[in-house]
Amino acid sequence: MQKTRMIIACLLISTSAIAAEKDSRQILALSEAQRGHVLEEMRALLSGTRNILAALSTDDMASVAKHAHPLGLGMAHKAEDHLKGVLPKEFMQLGMSLHQDFDQIAVDAESKKDSKLTLRQLSDAMTKCVACHDAYQIRTTPASGQPAQAQGHQHHHHDSHPK
Repeated sequence: MQKTRMIIACLLISTSAIAAEKDSRQILALSEAQRGHVLEEMRALLSGTRNILAALSTDDMASVAKHAHPLGLGMAHKAEDHLKGVLPKEFMQLGMSLHQDFDQIAVDAESKKDSKLTLRQLSDAMTKCVACHDAYQIRTTPASGQPAQAQGHQHHHHDSHPK
């Protein structure tokens, strides 16, 4: 029983320390529609990555290519123009680089059919996702006539968050 209390105390102390840390990521102030677009794209990238991993687990390189291709630059060009003036250049460059990675994964999966290469490429791509989530946080800007408290809405590092 004493050991259990000690574990609970340690968890509470560490949780308090984590909560007290200042979030130093750059704030991306977006409208609700812009936020929705960014988060929708991130969810598609995450879902596509999961599908690629599932295909890799069965060494199905045709499915790897099928799931990687829609995550490439074609996805980026669908609606990025309205975000170019709002998002930092570095954010956009990181995102475009990530889309290029998925294009390359698709090409190599079809031509080289090397699952270990694909895993390395996917790991490199995920490093970009982590870097972005470490650097940025999303907050929505209040719409006209909306109370300012809407601006306090943010997504934390481990939830859905910047691409």
